Amino acid sequence: MLGFCVLAPLGDAMAKVLGDDLSVGFLVLVRFAVQAGLLLPLVWLLKYPMPKGARLIRLTAIRTVLHIAGITLMFSSLQYLELADAIAIAFVMPFIMLLLGKVYLNEDVGPHRLAACAVGFVGTLLVVQPNFVQVGPPALLPLGVAVVFALFMLVTRAIAKDVDPIGLQALSGVMAVPVVGLVMIALPNTQLLAIRPIPDSAWLLLVILGCMGTVAHLLMTWSLRFAPSATLAPMQYLEIPIGTVIGYLIFRDLPNGLAAVGICITITAGLYVIARERAISRRPATLPAQ
Repeated sequence: MLGFCVLAPLGDAMAKVLGDDLSVGFLVLVRFAVQAGLLLPLVWLLKYPMPKGARLIRLTAIRTVLHIAGITLMFSSLQYLELADAIAIAFVMPFIMLLLGKVYLNEDVGPHRLAACAVGFVGTLLVVQPNFVQVGPPALLPLGVAVVFALFMLVTRAIAKDVDPIGLQALSGVMAVPVVGLVMIALPNTQLLAIRPIPDSAWLLLVILGCMGTVAHLLMTWSLRFAPSATLAPMQYLEIPIGTVIGYLIFRDLPNGLAAVGICITITAGLYVIARERAISRRPATLPAQ
């Protein structure tokens, strides 16, 4: 998970750099094409099993569509927002996952965790507010990322122990490339999906973007296979300070005062929710959740 927290924001930074010259749709297409190109030979040479059976194929397809949507929203947001701010806003995701569990899975979520969700969302709004003043509605794109990746994580958790991560990611890449390619062919004149000339200097960064994204999500899938989510969840918040450092080193961007306060509130509330989850999981089943 630590590897994911380093590689994911690095890949996002590459997308932010490339977004000046290339459309988001093309970046997403290359991202999944590199994933398929890297992993299919490994599947063939080393005999890694790919997902089989109607249930796993269906869940893999749903996961792939969510992955496409999440990456598209994230890459789009990076054309308007600083790297650290976009990542911090997207970290309303743990709160959304908690609420989804309460609404759709009938999980018992007590008042302490609901209050922490409210506080965390206030922190997120503090990050959104100065960005919304500067760029308008695109500042809300990371909230879409949070919703999509909350669903993505739920699907990943449902299948992580039943499939090999390399086979899963290979099949996901194979599914994603024709989907993104067909959408780009159908809507070639939109700014989001336009095909533009590729600068010579962009080829290496495109390969790096695809490799980082591929390896990052492999590491994340492996982590969910071998360790409980309660152990891994606190580590995910390392992505925010790591993204801040990467944003400063590459773009010389730092969150302003209000956004920095919001980031701290979001992290604190998220870690509190995780701590409550771990405490509740250790209680006897007869005790109510708080």
